[in-house]
Amino acid sequence: MSGTGSIIEAGVPSARSRALAVLRVRSRALAFGLLPAALAVVLVAARATGRLAGEPWPAVTLVVCAVAALVLLVGGTFAAVVLRASPAVTPTVPLSEAAAPDLYRLVRDLADRMDVPAPSAIALTPDCDSWLEDRTHGAHRRSGIATGPESEPGAAPVLVIGSPFLWWMRVAELRAVLAPVVAGTGPSAHPDIADARGFVRGLDAAVDVGSRRGLGWIAPPARLLLRLCRTDAAEMERGVARAASERAQDVDYGLRMVAQEQVGLAYAGWDRLLTRVALPAWRMGRWPARLDAGVVSALTELSRRDRLAEGFTSRLGERPACDLLEQPGAVDEATSLLAARLFHGGPAETGPAWSPVDWAAYPEEVVDRKWRTEAARLHAALDALDPLAVPAGPSPGSPGAAGSTAAAPSRASTPVAGATAAGSTTVAATGSPAPPTVDGFTGPTLERVLGYLTDPAGRGAAGEALAGRLSADLAREERAAGTAAGAGKARGADAVPLFPLQPPRSGRDLLADHVTALVCCAAVDSAGAAPGLDWLDGPVLLVGGDRRPDLAARVLCLVEDGNPEPLRDWLADLGVRPEKPVRLV
Repeated sequence: MSGTGSIIEAGVPSARSRALAVLRVRSRALAFGLLPAALAVVLVAARATGRLAGEPWPAVTLVVCAVAALVLLVGGTFAAVVLRASPAVTPTVPLSEAAAPDLYRLVRDLADRMDVPAPSAIALTPDCDSWLEDRTHGAHRRSGIATGPESEPGAAPVLVIGSPFLWWMRVAELRAVLAPVVAGTGPSAHPDIADARGFVRGLDAAVDVGSRRGLGWIAPPARLLLRLCRTDAAEMERGVARAASERAQDVDYGLRMVAQEQVGLAYAGWDRLLTRVALPAWRMGRWPARLDAGVVSALTELSRRDRLAEGFTSRLGERPACDLLEQPGAVDEATSLLAARLFHGGPAETGPAWSPVDWAAYPEEVVDRKWRTEAARLHAALDALDPLAVPAGPSPGSPGAAGSTAAAPSRASTPVAGATAAGSTTVAATGSPAPPTVDGFTGPTLERVLGYLTDPAGRGAAGEALAGRLSADLAREERAAGTAAGAGKARGADAVPLFPLQPPRSGRDLLADHVTALVCCAAVDSAGAAPGLDWLDGPVLLVGGDRRPDLAARVLCLVEDGNPEPLRDWLADLGVRPEKPVRLV
C-alpha cells in the first residue's frame, strides 16, 4: 500500500518520526528496568573471575542481585499489564454488511479511489462525529468485546459513523465527509504508527487498571510514561490527520465544504434534541425510539426559524444517506437505545421501567406525566415546609375569586392533600373541618402555591426555602435512582453514562420549572389546553393547537419577585381556575 507515502507528503513533523519518538520512550523505560539486572550480571561475572575479591563485594553483589530481581518482577508485571490490559472501546451499534450493503460498497469505493485499505467493519455511534477505531487487541477478543474479522491481528480499523449523519445528510454529502476519515486507514497500517498507538493505548488502559484494589502502584508509572510521550503522540495523530486530509483532497473536495456546514447544523440539532426532548423522556423511564428520525424534524424546524439556514430544506428532496441501510427503522431504534445508555445511564435493554415511546405518543406519555410528577413534587415540598399554609386570595375579577375567599378560613386550619400522617392525626383530634371542596373535588391547587410564593416586599424568602427543599428532594431521588441502577455496573472505562447530559440547575430554576409544570397541569385540567412537543424546545403547552410561549416570564416574576399578578392575568385570560384541584400522578 502507498498509505505510508502520504505521511511524507504531509510535511513536518511527519507522523512516522513522532511515532518513533513515542517508541523511544518505551525503549528507555525498558532499558531502565533492565539496568539493575545488567549491573547484577556484571558483578556476578566479576566475582566469578576473581576480579572483585574481598570485602565488601560479596554483600554488594547480593544487594544488587536482590534489587535486580525485585525490579525485574515489578517491571515484568507492569509490562504484562500494559500488554494485556483492555483499551477502552467506544460502545457502538455494529452494522453488518448484510444490513447495509450499499454503505459498505460506498466505503470500499472510497478506499479504492484513495489507494488505502478498506475499513474492516462499520459501526454506528449516537453522536455527530466519525472516526477509525482499532479493535485488534487480544483482550477484546478474550472478553468478547470485539468479534469477527475486525478483531483479527493486523485487521484494518473499524469505521465508526455518527448516526445523525445518515439521517440528515444526503448520500453525496456523507461520501464527502467520510473520505478523509477512510483515508486514515493508510497511515494506520504503518507498523511504527500502529506500534506507537498500541503502546499509548496500553498505558491508558494500565492507568484504569491502577484504580483497582491492590494494583494502585501501576497507575503512577503509567501516567509518567504517558506524560513523557504525550506531545509526540499528539503530534503523531495530527500528522496522520494531515496525511489523510491530503490524500482525500481529490475526492469530492468541493462538495466537502458544503457538507461541513451540514455537520455543524446536525450537531446543533442533535444537541437540542437530546437535551430538550430526549432527556425529559429518559428521566421519566421512557426512551424515544426514533431519535435519528427526530433530528431531521428538529433540523427542518431550525431551518424554518433561522434565516441562516434558509435553503437547507430543499435538500430533503435528494436521496438521504439512511437509504443505504436495509432496515433504517431497526437501526434507528438500536442507536436510540444506545444514546439513552451513553448520555443518561439507562439500562442496555428494555423493561417495565424502561420502555420505548413513539413521537406521536410523546406529549401524552412524557410531557403530561412530567408535568404532573413535578407538580406532585412541588406540593410534597410545600407540605413539608408549611402544611397549614394559607393561600392568598386571587386578585379581584380573576376566576374563582369568590370561591377562594370563602374557602380561605377553612384552609388555615386544615391540611392539604399530601400532609403527613402525624399532621392529619393532630387536626382530627382538634375537630377541625374536612379539607375544602371545589365543585365536589379535593386535592392540591395552584392557588395554594400562588399564595405561598406571594411576597409584597419582593424579597422572595418563601421562594428560596421552597427552592432549597425541591433541590434536596430531587437530589435524594436521583441518588436513590442512581444506587438502584448502578448495582452491579462496571466502573472505570466501561461505566455509563459516559457523557451525562444533565445540566446543573439552580434552586430557582428548579422552582420555576415546577411552578410552570403546575400551571400547565391546571391549564390542561380546567382550560382545555393540551401538552405538546416542540422539536427544538421540548415540552410545550398548546392552547387551541397553538403554542403559548409567554408563560415563562410570568412564572419568573412570581418566583424571583414574589409578584403573582402577571401570572394571575395570564390565567384569567386563558380561563384557568387556580382554586380548582389539579390531578397529580
